[in-house]
Amino acid sequence: MTSCARSVTRGPPRVACARASRATAASWHTSRSACSSPTAPGELLYVNDTWCELTGLTPGRALGRGWLQAVHPDDRERVSGSWFVTTGQDDAFHGELRIGDPAAGDSVRHVLIETEHVDDVGGGEPGFMGTVMDVTERRRAEELLRDSERRHRLISANLPGAVVAILDHDLRITLLEGEIAESAFDPDALIFESVSVLAGPDETPALIAAAEGALRGIDGTVELDSDRLGRILEVQLGPYRDELGEILGVLLVGTDVTTQRLADAALRHAERRFRAVFEEAPIGIAVVGLDGRLRQVNRALTDITGYRRSELEKTSLHTITHPDDLDASGEALAALADGEAEAQEVELRYLHASGHPVWVSIQATLVRNHEDEPDFLIVQVQDVTERRRFEDRLRHMADHDPLTGLPNRRAFEAALEGQVEHVKRYGPSGALLVLDLDGFKYVNDTLGHSAGDELLVSVAAVLRERLRTTDVLARLGGDEFAVLLPQGARDEAWTVAQALVEAIRNRADRLSGELAGRITASVGVALFTDDKTTSEEMFVNADLAMYDAKEAGRNRVCFFQDDEEHESKIKARMEWVEKIVQALDEDRFVLHAQPIVDLQKMEVAWHELLIRMVDEQGELVPPGAFLYVAERFDLIQTIDRMVIRKAIEYMEREGRAGRPLPVSVNVSGRSLGDPELLEIIEEDLQRAKHVNPNDLVLEVTETAAVSDIPAARMFSERLSELGCRLALDDFGAGFGSFYYLKHLPFDVLKIDGEFVRGCATNPTDRLVIKALVDIARGMGKVTVAEFVGDDEIVRLLLREGVDLGQGYHLGKPRPLEELLGPYPEEDAPALSPAEAEDSAAQARDRG
Repeated sequence: MTSCARSVTRGPPRVACARASRATAASWHTSRSACSSPTAPGELLYVNDTWCELTGLTPGRALGRGWLQAVHPDDRERVSGSWFVTTGQDDAFHGELRIGDPAAGDSVRHVLIETEHVDDVGGGEPGFMGTVMDVTERRRAEELLRDSERRHRLISANLPGAVVAILDHDLRITLLEGEIAESAFDPDALIFESVSVLAGPDETPALIAAAEGALRGIDGTVELDSDRLGRILEVQLGPYRDELGEILGVLLVGTDVTTQRLADAALRHAERRFRAVFEEAPIGIAVVGLDGRLRQVNRALTDITGYRRSELEKTSLHTITHPDDLDASGEALAALADGEAEAQEVELRYLHASGHPVWVSIQATLVRNHEDEPDFLIVQVQDVTERRRFEDRLRHMADHDPLTGLPNRRAFEAALEGQVEHVKRYGPSGALLVLDLDGFKYVNDTLGHSAGDELLVSVAAVLRERLRTTDVLARLGGDEFAVLLPQGARDEAWTVAQALVEAIRNRADRLSGELAGRITASVGVALFTDDKTTSEEMFVNADLAMYDAKEAGRNRVCFFQDDEEHESKIKARMEWVEKIVQALDEDRFVLHAQPIVDLQKMEVAWHELLIRMVDEQGELVPPGAFLYVAERFDLIQTIDRMVIRKAIEYMEREGRAGRPLPVSVNVSGRSLGDPELLEIIEEDLQRAKHVNPNDLVLEVTETAAVSDIPAARMFSERLSELGCRLALDDFGAGFGSFYYLKHLPFDVLKIDGEFVRGCATNPTDRLVIKALVDIARGMGKVTVAEFVGDDEIVRLLLREGVDLGQGYHLGKPRPLEELLGPYPEEDAPALSPAEAEDSAAQARDRG
């Protein structure tokens, strides 16, 4: 706010009044002569009302006295000197000073004084007319501005990564400070330059618009990213006001947000990448709330569940989970929501939109917020329906006979063991039936194995029809079946067994030709009469009864009788067990070898090792006399281990002499699941430094392998890792198993001799051989034909592409020691210390 006052010295009041009538400022008049004394300059002749208001003097106190009386005491000396000099030279006086009494505080004002010469101030006397303008508010504003600028400089100097600028009303820079200003600009050179120098061409319009808005009192923000800056600035603009709120200009504060923007860009990129991965992932992914509600799902999850995205994102995991799996799902979700676990894995079923269940593997991971509290879940969902079906098939194959679909021996033994435990707890009840077909060998010998397979399938169907759902029917192997009756006593067991015998006889009566009436069944029954009877004893008892039925004329049922006669039979079985154990202890098992010949070169490819037992009199006992007992009483695995160890010893002995000895060894179905056998093979091969593991072929019958696919697969894979080979023996004996070839990693396919023996005259046999050769060749496997009886068969096998042959015509079995001859000790290579230690270790291991 500015006000003016005027005063005149030594002139008539009318002149002063005339002047005052045109004046808008305080004024006075003074005569020329009154200015000659420096001690009392400017005797006032006239003052206006504004003068009186500014100085606080009444006209009575002011007129006739010097005008310096109104000047602030601290300014009087300076003003007096300047006034005296000026008036003495007839020049006008101009200056800024303070008026008023300092003791009055707020009455002190800053004024701007100007004087002009007047020829006549009254009576023809010259003088001066003075004009006073109040600039107190302007001075205060300027001080405020200077103080504010000092503060801004101080703030900006201590504000890293920032720039501070003040713009005037023309948007020119009046102040430019800060770290960024010093590094990116020359601040002094930009003073009074347009604010546009701070921005790039594309950013200038937005910056100008925001600055103009600030002049109107509107705050604004723009972002600058010009090459000149070399960084990204977030600029905030607002009005720059004085203490009374009047807008003096624009305050501009820029903050370096380069790191933040780069981080934001990286985050956006990561989010885009996550969204892309999320959406295009081949497995289902969902963002799930802690309450189980689906917040976001990808396309794969919609494919798995059959629901649309909009449908899933309105529901919860609970809704799409199979009712039987809700507990498992709820427990996993609760553990994550409570923070007890960071991740959970579970397999369960979802309900497809069409209603059928879908097996899924779920991996749920907990995501926490910035306060480390559970926030939401990332759930990955993989459709494992096919895998579960395959596993179910494998489990079914592991426990079921592939030809008849009945439970196999393994599954039946588990059921029998369960019945034994039930009897121990609740008392004797139920019975075990062992059934063997009479005349089955005749079917195989006359019509072939395919006819035998058809008969077995037919018998299995007949037996199923005659049994209750609570009864357990199984095929133990070959033409032997077993039935477990969980309830009932002797009479009920007799009724059931007799019905089975009659059903098979009736089935056989309907067969055509020579088979009519030839197929019957012999059934042995053992009752659960003692809660101390084991499952092994039950099998032995039922076996004995079944052989009683055969010896009594077949086609009948016999019960196990705990009498002297049966005791003698049991004793005979146990004597055989003792003989086998004793022969193992005394190392009275020997190996014979039969050559397997390359049909193209007619050279021995390897030898198959066959076991014989030597009795106490030194006579050879054929395997048919003791292997059945060995299998029944779980001695066969011990025999398999012994044979393999002997085989590797012979291979090492011959290898050390420079004569490699490739061999194949038969392994029973029981040994397929024997981890100790694999450990023995691995350890013995590691010690045998002169044995190539590829020269060791382990043979397992096709029916034994197919009866336990998982065990056979594991066994074969481990053999392959050790460098050995697996041969499927008697292949073609079970036509129902062709499907499972792809699940058994084998190296050699031995064609069952049933198809080889008569192939020269039977075109069906030749077709089967050709088919098997095509299968093996397509899989990159080697074929071996068994029972090669003459040169004509050899020529036929060569035409069909069979690789190797085995049979009496090519070479009969003979003792392995005789085949190899004595070890030439004098020609034996010298052993290194390490080899000598290995040899000693082997001897210690053999006891």
